[in-house]
Amino acid sequence: MDQKIIPDIVVGRLPLYLRTLQRMSNGGQSVTSSQELGERLGISAAQIRKDLSQFGEFGKQGTGYSVDYLLEQLKKILKVDRVWDMAVVGAGDIGSAVARYQGFADRGFRVAMLFDNDPEKIGSRVGSFIVQDKATMVDTIRAAGIVVAMIAVPGLQAQGVVDELIEAGVKAILNYAPVNLNVPNGVYIQNTDPVTHLQRMTYYLD
Repeated sequence: MDQKIIPDIVVGRLPLYLRTLQRMSNGGQSVTSSQELGERLGISAAQIRKDLSQFGEFGKQGTGYSVDYLLEQLKKILKVDRVWDMAVVGAGDIGSAVARYQGFADRGFRVAMLFDNDPEKIGSRVGSFIVQDKATMVDTIRAAGIVVAMIAVPGLQAQGVVDELIEAGVKAILNYAPVNLNVPNGVYIQNTDPVTHLQRMTYYLD
């Protein structure tokens, strides 16, 4: 049977639901509703119900959703009911901050290795990591079976780094470089450029 195709915009909202439910659970809340989730997220209750219905039935009309059950199911759907090891490429300001960040582990991810091509950075310590030589990256990532990576390198280097990551077997890449990158089918890339978000907001300022 063919797998149901879920619109990417729906998948993109699931982590928002997951984050909100985790906060509810941490606060001791046991039951919620699409109305409450919608109010917290600025999304209509009808849209939340429609999104969740793409994956099954998780609540009953009039009784709402069990916070912990829905949290568990969304983790399974997003495949973050496990911990994914990640490689970080680029030990500059952004890459070093990512490597030191402690907030990944409880959300399904763990930085496992950090690479750079700067001789002055290779062998240095960043948080709990020793910066590894990017020249060894393909073999090291392939041997570790890592399929998730972040890149924080200059724009001119980014495509070459992505090509090497794909050669190493990486299938999911978070890109901090301020350029759009080409990847083949079966490899997923998300671009995150704070400046573009700032520019989008300043449009609305007087």
